[in-house]
Parts: sequence; structure tokens; C-alpha cells
Amino acid sequence: MAMLGKRRPPRPASGHSGLARQPAAKSSNQAPQATSALVVERLAHDGRGVAHNAEGKTVFIDQALPGEHLEVAVHQTRKRYDEAHVKQRLTSAAQRVSPPCPHFSHCGGCDLQHMTVASQREHKREVVRDLMARQGIELGEIESLHDDVQGYRRRARLGVKVDGDGHALLGFRAAHSHRLIDIERCIVLVDGLQALIAPLRELLATLDAPRQVGHIELLATDSQRVVLVRQLKANPADAERWQAFADHHHVALGTWLGRESPTLHWHGAPPVLEETLDIPDGKALTLHFAPGDFLQVNAAVNQQMVDTAMRWLAPSPGQRTMDLFAGIGNFSLPMAAAGAEVHAVEGSPAMVERLADNAHLNRLDVTGQQADLSDPDTVASLLEAVDLQALVLDPPRSGAEVICQALARSPVARVMYISCDPATLARDAAHLVHAGYRINHVAVADMFMHTAHMETLMLFEHTKCA
Repeated sequence: MAMLGKRRPPRPASGHSGLARQPAAKSSNQAPQATSALVVERLAHDGRGVAHNAEGKTVFIDQALPGEHLEVAVHQTRKRYDEAHVKQRLTSAAQRVSPPCPHFSHCGGCDLQHMTVASQREHKREVVRDLMARQGIELGEIESLHDDVQGYRRRARLGVKVDGDGHALLGFRAAHSHRLIDIERCIVLVDGLQALIAPLRELLATLDAPRQVGHIELLATDSQRVVLVRQLKANPADAERWQAFADHHHVALGTWLGRESPTLHWHGAPPVLEETLDIPDGKALTLHFAPGDFLQVNAAVNQQMVDTAMRWLAPSPGQRTMDLFAGIGNFSLPMAAAGAEVHAVEGSPAMVERLADNAHLNRLDVTGQQADLSDPDTVASLLEAVDLQALVLDPPRSGAEVICQALARSPVARVMYISCDPATLARDAAHLVHAGYRINHVAVADMFMHTAHMETLMLFEHTKCA
């Protein structure tokens, strides 16, 4: 792909993606300060509008879109910029839509619902372009991976709180706050989980000790729904109510019991938690997981990411491949099914064991080990131990800087990087590009529709190894 990875004069790095806003400044008793009409110039990485006031100071405006003329009120004043909200919208952008969720602007999630979905996806691609440009790297075409089903989320954690009047609240936190927003429905949950919200609210109202419930986690697999209750202290009468709820709604029920080091207790036989990944030739892989294991919340987009990795890496019999931050085998097992010789590495011993069990379940030969992937000596030893032809990276938000620095010294022909934070990806990509890698493919996966968060996939090839 022409032009991908081409160097251009670097721009100052921000050090963060802008997807996570800065901590709120100390609040004052002063009322919000009104300003004259502003024109929104662009979107910040977190989706807020960016404008400049008459003095030239930057103003970040909640729920504002490029081109709009607004009267705003500043609610946080900082040294270098202000934060504001809209008092009156004088003109509206073409990409503005009515948010589909009744809790929009109160709930802390899904903060891009005022934009068309197509505009959300273009914004996410532009965030990746901008952050890479700040590292002096110019990108060409960026693929879009997405699914248009609005109810995509198969896993969610709902907070529980009892208010001053004794009413039990169930919902999500407000943006940048510990305040709980009581919800009646959540449009991004899969239908099976969405249907549990109303009966859960009714159940909480009947409990003897709702204050002993910390949160409720909902999980949907292809075959069942799971409710996991964080119970701070045992209450036998409430336990019976929870069991009756599980029986009536046909859900698997588990309780994390205890304030310190809680233990999981299943009400009845423990369920078999599994997901299915399709692979070429019409076959499918079954991956078992446990509560607390990492699992992408959007099954359809995760399948597209796996398909993309297989298409870009084209694993073949005998290809020596390493998968770092391998998890339960999301990428390791499909590559092994294609015949690649896969060595999977994870920081958690429990995850290494889970991956080994999944390899055995699918009759695949995958070797695995536990290792600290933040330790330079450990990473160097891993890369030097075998003559790799391909490497997969799927790190947490902190990225994989130590690994990319090691890959700069010990090149691998193809490196597939899957990132949940575009800022750390840009930082790490700079190490690779400066060391002679070129970026051959880029894709942005809309894993979290209606939010500023994304997954980014990049394929690096080293010029001397290709």
C-alpha cells in the first residue's frame, strides 16, 4: 500500500490520546461563565468540540460538532484551556442526530450519540491519523471494521447504590464522577441483557440489604445469560430472592462474596462459558473462559478483527509465530488452526492454563508460557529464542513499548499490533518505523459504537526481513 508509514516532519507529541479527559479542576461556587458565540473548529480526540474564544484561549465544548455556532457556558477554567457546555445552539452541523438513548448526557457512557454513526467512525480514523502524524508518520488508507447492530455489548457492569430515601439505584456512573445514574434501559446491550434491567430493578427494591450489593455484572454467551452479583456480606433471605430470580429468568447466577478477596460461589452447577470463532473452510473454534477473563464486548467486531489478522498475516503450515498478551487464544488458536507453529505468552498463569485448555479442546498444538512482558530482559530472551516469521501483539492500554524497542533491535518480518489506545500505539509505532519497519495495513475497528473508544490494527513489515 503506497505511502503507508512514510516519514514527514514530526509534530510535538501530546503524551496521551485525548480519549481520557483530564481530572476535573477543583469546583468553585461561582455560576458557569457565559461567553460570546463561538464557532466549533474541529473535534478533540475524546469527541468534544474545539473552539477558541475572543482572547484565543482553547475551549473544549461538550456535545458540540464542527461548524456549529454556539453560545456556551464555561464550567471549568484552567490555565491553558476552558471546558464548557452549550447554552444555545445557533446552527447545527449536518452530522448531528437526536441521541437514541434517553440517558444520554447524564450517563457517562456512549458520549458520541449526537453524531451519525458514519461520522463517529470517520472521527476515530482521524484520531489515529493525527496521533501518528504527531510521531512523524503519515498513514494512507485506513480500513473500517464495524457492525451496524446497535445492541452489541455482551458484557456490562452495573453499579448499585441506595440513595438517601432508601431507594436502590441501578446503572452506570456519570462522566468523571462517582455519581450513579439510575437507568431504565441501555440501548447498547444485547437484547438478552437489556431484558434483565427492569426485573433487576424490581428485585433490588425487595432485598433486605441492598446496600450489601456492590455491583452486578451481566454476561451473554451464544447459549446463556449470566448474572454475577458482588455481595459484600452474606444475607440468606436475599440469597433466596436471587435464586428465585435466576430460576424465573433462566440465567446462571454467581456471587462474588466478601469485602476482601471475594470468592465466587455459583448457585447451582457452574455454567460452561464459551465463545465461538469462525475460521476458514467453514470450521469454528470454541474458546472457554471464566468470569474475570478478558473478553471483547462486541462479538461481531471481534470476529472481524480475527478475520483481518488472518488475512494480513496469512498463516501457513510451519510458519513460526509468537502471540504476546495472548489471552484465552483469540488470535493464537485461529493461526494454529491454519497450521502455524504458535508460541503464546501471557502474564497471568491462569490465562496460560486457560489457553492451553482451549488448545487441547480444539485439538491444536500451541505452546504457551507465563512471562513478564514489561521486563526488557525477558522480552529480549523471548525474541532471541526462536527465529520468528510473525509476531502478534494485543497489549493492554499501556501498550507494548518494551517489546517494540526489542523488536527494533531484533527485527521480525511481520508484526501485527492490535491496540485499544491509539496514543500508546503511535508511541510504539514510532519505535518500529524508526527501526526500518513500514506500515503496510491499518484498520480501525468500531468495537464500541457511540463512544470515542476504538481498536486499531496495524501490520508492520521490516524492510530487511520481507
